[in-house]
Amino acid sequence: MQRILLVEDDPAIARSMTEFLQSEGFALQTVTGQRAAEELLGPGAFDLLLVDVSLADGSGYGVCAAAKQYSLPVIFVTASGDESSVVAGLDMGADDYISKPFRPRELVSRVRSVLRRCGSQSVVTLGSLRVDADKAVVTKNSQEVSLSALEYRILLLFLSNRGRLLTRARLLEEIWDVAGDYVNDNTLTVYIKRLREKLEDDPQQPRLFKTVRGIGYRMDE
Repeated sequence: MQRILLVEDDPAIARSMTEFLQSEGFALQTVTGQRAAEELLGPGAFDLLLVDVSLADGSGYGVCAAAKQYSLPVIFVTASGDESSVVAGLDMGADDYISKPFRPRELVSRVRSVLRRCGSQSVVTLGSLRVDADKAVVTKNSQEVSLSALEYRILLLFLSNRGRLLTRARLLEEIWDVAGDYVNDNTLTVYIKRLREKLEDDPQQPRLFKTVRGIGYRMDE
């Protein structure tokens, strides 16, 4: 059973989230503040943290920073849905960001998506490309490559589905809300182009992000 730490100081919201996630098969532990959350953290202490940004005791950003010292996945769950809050959360290393009010099924879907991406964290080497998912570091020819949050998220999705076809619809479903905005089909094309330019030896003859014409893309083993 996957273990989730919920950091939420609104009792009603904490109770409803706990009941719903438990009904979906997750083990929940709930605290109301930053200090109590940090006392529970450690390597492998939890599979995921759900963290409200605004806490009576400290800040969700502080909880996220502490969690990332142990490479623990974090989803921010907060009423602060403005762009600056989203960017600040992602820059802190958050794996996703969901704004209140939200649909319970959407929350579960996002939790499972992050758990899938983070459950097989390891170092992956593909030719001159090396991805250390535990440290979120990507290098090519031993030189670190700077990727945006969305570019990195797309890369991890490809890595976790090597050898499988990723349809454009599947990609859009997974990444549409990384910055709180809808990512359309044309925008996806732009991001794939950027990844090829940054990571392929020859972007005109891609070997990592292969196009399956009219359907989507595939990263071979």
